[in-house]
Amino acid sequence: MSKPEFVYVIYIKTTAEKLWNALTDPDTNTKYWFGAHQESDWKAGSSWKIVFADGSVADTGEIVEIDPPKRMVIRWRNEFRPELKAEGYSRCTTQIEPADGAVKLTITHALDGDGTKFIAAVSGGWPLILSNLKSLLETGDIAVAVKK
Repeated sequence: MSKPEFVYVIYIKTTAEKLWNALTDPDTNTKYWFGAHQESDWKAGSSWKIVFADGSVADTGEIVEIDPPKRMVIRWRNEFRPELKAEGYSRCTTQIEPADGAVKLTITHALDGDGTKFIAAVSGGWPLILSNLKSLLETGDIAVAVKK
């Protein structure tokens, strides 16, 4: 039986390099990720985390694979919601491909173990985050305001 997963594809009128920078730059992250940002040195085997605006840790993990500006795989675990943390690690694969004057961004988030709560959570979060990312790169502004 296959593991629970969520796949999201979005096309963004930008370059692979600008998209990669937006995905990995903490200052840019805060603009489209509701005030949160990612921290890592972006090398295979390195630690990775998402930090909320108040400094608390949202998610932790490890960079499993990285090939800028094309592909990244993160071993990912939620840290702030006990019911999500209990489901263990997931694998988030980011794939960037050229698409006729734009780029195709595919996020595949798959749970390593069993469960449905984590995948349900990311299936609600990724569309909001990636819509903001697309708007930011194409217009300079986000689509959805920061949650309070």
